[in-house]
Amino acid sequence: MNLVPFSGWERNAKIVCNDVEMIVTLDVGPRVIFLGPTGGPNMFAVHASEAGQTGGSEFKGYGGHRLWIAPEEPLRTLQPDNDPVEYTMDGDIHVFTSPTDVNHVQKQIRIQADTANNRFVLVHRLINHGAYPIELSAWAPTQCAGGVVLFPQPPFESHSDRLLPTRPIVMWGYTKFQDPRWTWGDSVVRLRHDANMGPQKIGALVAQGYAACVNFGNVFLKRFGFDATATYPDFNSNFETFTRQDMLEIESLGPMVTVPSGGTVDHQETWYLIQNQTVPTDDTECGKWLADLAETRPL
Repeated sequence: MNLVPFSGWERNAKIVCNDVEMIVTLDVGPRVIFLGPTGGPNMFAVHASEAGQTGGSEFKGYGGHRLWIAPEEPLRTLQPDNDPVEYTMDGDIHVFTSPTDVNHVQKQIRIQADTANNRFVLVHRLINHGAYPIELSAWAPTQCAGGVVLFPQPPFESHSDRLLPTRPIVMWGYTKFQDPRWTWGDSVVRLRHDANMGPQKIGALVAQGYAACVNFGNVFLKRFGFDATATYPDFNSNFETFTRQDMLEIESLGPMVTVPSGGTVDHQETWYLIQNQTVPTDDTECGKWLADLAETRPL
């Protein structure tokens, strides 16, 4: 185990996949607090006012990547992850496990550095230690340090070829389609970070199973699942993106499931960091560029 200090937290696991590094703090979480090229910038946001803090009964944003419960309910979702996590190895898989919370749910993130395919595979596991079944979705939000989030639109089909809709776009009370941070292309939707502007969010059903955040010339590509037979939270969203002054979030969600007493549910994401990239400004070219990146980098 390679433990290093980072951002005020003393105990952090460094996981290396070729020329990309990941840092997972053991002092709180589970939280992936750094992802970037060796010696390069952190793709993830770290909130300076909370960096290095531990303990307390209030939820803290900290930054980085976390495991949450959807649909968002304050008593269940906003459980603080302020305590140390257990760090073990299961073969070549790094396992980070939180204490059980007051709702009898335990969170675990299992991370494999797949050097042969230049990727990290993350399995997000929720464990029900309660006496009764619970209905939920495993939710994997990542706070990025600015840039732009991109996700694909469904392929064009003419009215005569397809009469039924292909995707829900889900709005919150503060969603504004005319917000200048949005670009609504026919091939790609983009949400840009602006340090001078407040919260903005949408959800969507992204059947292609990929989205990306681009910053510092690097592409953080997330691959995630889609099951046409499943029901997802938030009006059937398996993807959401959110931004505010201090970060830009790229999120995937698993299906709604009922987890029995003693049972578990897993939700997988696969991460790729693709360096030295330029996002095409033309919408059609951007859609092809993003699809080409994802095509050779599977879940």
